[in-house]
Amino acid sequence: MKTNLHPKYNEITVTCSCGNSFKTKSTVDDINVEICSACHPFYTGKQKLVDTAGRVDKFRMRLEAATAKKAATAQKKGRKTGVENVDNAAKLSDIKKELDSELVENSEK
Repeated sequence: MKTNLHPKYNEITVTCSCGNSFKTKSTVDDINVEICSACHPFYTGKQKLVDTAGRVDKFRMRLEAATAKKAATAQKKGRKTGVENVDNAAKLSDIKKELDSELVENSEK
């Protein structure tokens, strides 16, 4: 058999970003992790928002850029943008509420 075939299996320290650390064995040197059992919401029962690299902010920025681009394209082509449709829908819902309130008042009399 070949000698020195397997890697060294040493005791190492795993360190979390919350400050928790523990010892284990691995073929890799010291390990740094972002989340461990001491700070993970599943194990602690506490809800914690983990936003890696600002994903929510990136999504909102992309959404705003796409909406602006769509509005600019529609305006260039002389079409209505979705914003007017939303405004019209809001106006219609206000009118429906007024009519419903009038019907309720008339039925009470």
